[in-house]
Amino acid sequence: MAESKRRGEDAGDERLPEDAVVDDVADDDATNADEPVSRGGTATRKRARAESTEGRKTRKDTERIGLFARIARFFREVVAELRKVIWPTRKELLTYTAVVVTFVAVMLAIVAGLDYGFAKAVLFVFGNPS
Repeated sequence: MAESKRRGEDAGDERLPEDAVVDDVADDDATNADEPVSRGGTATRKRARAESTEGRKTRKDTERIGLFARIARFFREVVAELRKVIWPTRKELLTYTAVVVTFVAVMLAIVAGLDYGFAKAVLFVFGNPS
């Protein structure tokens, strides 16, 4: 037992040489190779840019549409957008209203208290002329 093994010196222990450099970033890149490399959605920007140039109307196209037709189209688009809105329920609406009214009342009390305090302080510093 003169040759007792020290901790970490097993026969199956594979150690790197002392001058070896370990690159954790390369290992991470190798494990994530299946994931797309898209950084910031550049492909989407190109597609959006291409679609925006295709959908552009020239000045002649907009001049053909009359004033009333443009107003009617505006109102149709407004109604279409309002249909997409998720409207609050009556209970949610009452809760939101109560929160807003309470907040405004608290802020009003704070401002009124500060106004009264500063007015008294100014009269104390500069005296009461009456």
